[in-house]
Amino acid sequence: MEEWKEYKLGDVVNVLDYKRVPLSSKERSMRKGIYPYYGAQGVIDYIDDYIFDGTYLLIAEDGENLKSQKQNIAQLASGKYWVNNHAHILESNGASDIRYLCYLLNSMDISGYITGSAQPKLNQANLVSIGLKLPPLELQRRIADVLSVFDNKMENNKLINDNFAFSLLILSCFILWLLKLINDNLQQQARALYKSWFVDFDPFKDGPFEDSELGMIPYGWSVKQLGEITTQVNERVKERVDVKVLSPITTGELVLSEEYFTKQVYSESISKYIVVKPSDFAYNPARVNIGSLGMNEYEFNGCVSPVYVVFRCEDGYQYFFDLFRRTETFKEEVRTRAIGGVRQSLAYKDFSLIKVVYPPIDVIHSFNQVYSRILAKTKLNNVETDRLASLRDTLLPKLMSGELKTNELTM
Repeated sequence: MEEWKEYKLGDVVNVLDYKRVPLSSKERSMRKGIYPYYGAQGVIDYIDDYIFDGTYLLIAEDGENLKSQKQNIAQLASGKYWVNNHAHILESNGASDIRYLCYLLNSMDISGYITGSAQPKLNQANLVSIGLKLPPLELQRRIADVLSVFDNKMENNKLINDNFAFSLLILSCFILWLLKLINDNLQQQARALYKSWFVDFDPFKDGPFEDSELGMIPYGWSVKQLGEITTQVNERVKERVDVKVLSPITTGELVLSEEYFTKQVYSESISKYIVVKPSDFAYNPARVNIGSLGMNEYEFNGCVSPVYVVFRCEDGYQYFFDLFRRTETFKEEVRTRAIGGVRQSLAYKDFSLIKVVYPPIDVIHSFNQVYSRILAKTKLNNVETDRLASLRDTLLPKLMSGELKTNELTM
């Protein structure tokens, strides 16, 4: 395959500035108001000047404009344009694709070729000395073809900025709604999967069963208290600075406090806070009965208030417990064991007494393989949800303020 090669701009273009021919006043008058005008500020409305036919690369000579309005450094003009004496006109000499050069120069910083201080300019000598690295001509054409597809679609809409932004806002809101439905469905699938495996025992019905205090269970399984299969964590933050404060919320998640709450709800000093490592669980003893229990699903260590309870499941069982604690069986156990009146509380010693049908580790490994696929889809959707929510929050104020003029849009 032919390699990319180093060139000077003058090696791959013809500079046609010298071919400009002044028109008579009559000709200028006849053409006034018909053709766009290209000068130092790019293509603007119709003004008297010279005219040029064809498809060429027009480069403004105005140095300040080059630095401040990068989109006007190189503009591909097609058809007839008025061109003044402060714009260079280039055509390919057969060694380059002029459209590719347009995109390439638009992406480059050519301020080093600009001379002058009071009135900076890109003169022709410096223009042709600009260094380029070009692929083979056929590859230039293919790249330009791809980029032109996007440009052509954008040029077809006179109100592209507002229209695109508003359409993007509507689309992002719709996709957010759709992603929520998909994730809700994935959560239902996960709970149905848990019920099938660990309540109805569907994958194990052909095997032997045995009696237990919680009813018939597959042979080799057991009934255990949560205190036997979880460990309370009391590691303190102390002088560590690599942890972030988390908060269990009623949706059953551990969230970053600084992002979830509009004001700081945690102490200035977190040295006494309890460390919550990835896959550890934490709950608010006074609010666990309404769902304030969650797993650290982040890839970094967090911490929670010292009044909270933090515990760790046996290795590999975190997904099993995360789904078990969402069942009505677990919720009823919490409500039964929580003590107090209006503000009930569940200490770890009482939490430890809750019983669960406990599968062997080989079953857990098989379950995790199936469940991890649902989890991966959910996480990907959450990433996209966060991105779209950020986009929505950026565009929505513009719509509400009138910056996006929806009454002018052609949807």
